[in-house]
Amino acid sequence: MPADIRPGAVLCMGECMIELSEHPDSTLTRAFGGDTLNTALYLARLGVDVHYITALGPDAFSDEMLAAWQAEGIGTSLIPRVPNTVPGLYLIRTDARGERSFSYWRDSAPVRRLFTLPEIAEIEAAFCHAGMIYLSGITLSLFDPSSRARLFASLATAREQGVQIVFDTNFRPRGWSDLELAREVYTTAFEGSDLVLASVEDHALLFGSDDAEAVIARLAAAGVAESVVKLATPACHVLQGGARHLVQAPPVERVIDTTAAGDSFAAAYMAARRSGLSPKDAALTGHRLAGTVVQHRGAIIPRNAMPDIQLAGVTV
Repeated sequence: MPADIRPGAVLCMGECMIELSEHPDSTLTRAFGGDTLNTALYLARLGVDVHYITALGPDAFSDEMLAAWQAEGIGTSLIPRVPNTVPGLYLIRTDARGERSFSYWRDSAPVRRLFTLPEIAEIEAAFCHAGMIYLSGITLSLFDPSSRARLFASLATAREQGVQIVFDTNFRPRGWSDLELAREVYTTAFEGSDLVLASVEDHALLFGSDDAEAVIARLAAAGVAESVVKLATPACHVLQGGARHLVQAPPVERVIDTTAAGDSFAAAYMAARRSGLSPKDAALTGHRLAGTVVQHRGAIIPRNAMPDIQLAGVTV
């Protein structure tokens, strides 16, 4: 195991891509984007010892990504570099009504080969020394059935050793060629997770119902010990140990961009729970960070815009 992976660290697993945003004059702005990477970054800003797991190429774009993540305090020692590859890419277009559409070029991204690389043994060893492993539905969509089976087996081994598995539903239909397969994979993920962060929107796309009670019942049937079910309105249900709370988000003066609202909520919720806060208070913490994020453009807000958040007696 890499020497910088300390026992109890959080490992976030997924993909970060090159992001191109098209402006009205057809010029493009380049950035980087990825759901679990956004969560890892906000965890780091909240003082959590966090490492990112993906695969990158030997190219200059990958170098930029690694440098940016390291500058944010994210550990990168579990990221293999794959020769003759480059990260995936996506393009954002915004129509006259402000609606965004996405086009992707990611089929040959190096992370898709992660479980065939020799470095995977070291990554799986690190799983068992972590305190928490976080992944999303998008993470699961990256891998073929054989790789997903190995991932689930590795997570089960880590869980047997006391590592908490956290699954964020983040369902994107374009990542799945077969809806029934996606349902089966998600059910397996639910059954192997200690904490699930779900939304009625994801559930509607995946299972055909946006009823919060249906989501709650499905997670309970899978044996999930703790869950957060985000509603269409700015609120969520939190469930743990037989207790259930409806937690409303404080009003936000002006919503500018909802990108990474869920990713930042997940980071703040996990950080708060790790610091000993109750699920209800953790959800309030998640709402507070997400409410700040949606008042800025893009997934990552400036450091000086981060709200003061009290965790384990320390304001971060």
